[in-house]
Amino acid sequence: MIKQIRDNEEKQAMVRGILERLPEWFGISKARENYILRSPLQMVFGAFNKEKNVGILCLEETGRDIVELYVMGVLKDYDRKGIGTELFKEAKAFAIFKGYSFIQVKTVQMGKYEEYDKTNHFYVSLGFKEFEVFPTLWDEWNPCQVYVMALEQ
Repeated sequence: MIKQIRDNEEKQAMVRGILERLPEWFGISKARENYILRSPLQMVFGAFNKEKNVGILCLEETGRDIVELYVMGVLKDYDRKGIGTELFKEAKAFAIFKGYSFIQVKTVQMGKYEEYDKTNHFYVSLGFKEFEVFPTLWDEWNPCQVYVMALEQ
């Protein structure tokens, strides 16, 4: 089950609970804490297996017409079971309902790390298109790949 989370404390607790269990992607504590601290300002969606939170997706408005898939994570035991896709479908439907025209996501460029190559393939499978690479936005070891998707109104 996917649902939108509106309570700010619950948003932070859920984002923390997922990201801290995914050190391969969120092992840099400063970056992870930034995701957690920003979550009350975002549109947060949670995936649940019965009562257990197994995934999160946060959207952040970056302009009047665009929203960013700011952070997303699904617990390893639930990986590759369609949960990420369902989280995205719910968030995309919400973004369309709110009138956004585009959604973007940033990740590490393909070919740098196996874990992130899987992430890149996932975003492409959802329909995202490569937009631009910023070689030093984060640092030279993690070139930032930006993907975009037009949202149907």
